Amino acid sequence: MCGNDRCVTPRQPGSYVLILRLPQPTLLSVGKLGKFEFPAGWYVYAGSALGPGGLAARIGRHRKTSKTPHWHIDRLRDRAELTTVWYAAGSRRRECVWARALSTLPGAREVAPGFGASDCHCSTHLFHFPERPDLLLFESSVGEPIRQDVTSV
Repeated sequence: MCGNDRCVTPRQPGSYVLILRLPQPTLLSVGKLGKFEFPAGWYVYAGSALGPGGLAARIGRHRKTSKTPHWHIDRLRDRAELTTVWYAAGSRRRECVWARALSTLPGAREVAPGFGASDCHCSTHLFHFPERPDLLLFESSVGEPIRQDVTSV
């Protein structure tokens, strides 16, 4: 259910996009991928939540900052503010299709090859943008309606 651009993330399985803001350039070690310089700006990460608790559980975990790192995104999340989550419920794994769609949006740039893509053939699931990415452009690119959960502004 959404109202005033705020949604209650469902417990259903689904796919999601995290919109993060990194206030300053940051050098991060990302597990076996190595170290990368992350420029300041906006980061968009595509993922899936098909396990127990669905979208609510996975996105709830991403909202927390002090946790033991498990996924690549946890390293960046500790330094970047989660501002918004885009998502769609359903058992179909969309993260790779969504990552390809994100790569075509204006200003998209890959800064950490392999980030979030260790279990697929994508080059990355994380993209840097100099400006906040646009939900309507993303929806148009993926060809389906996307829900939005605004964490902060």
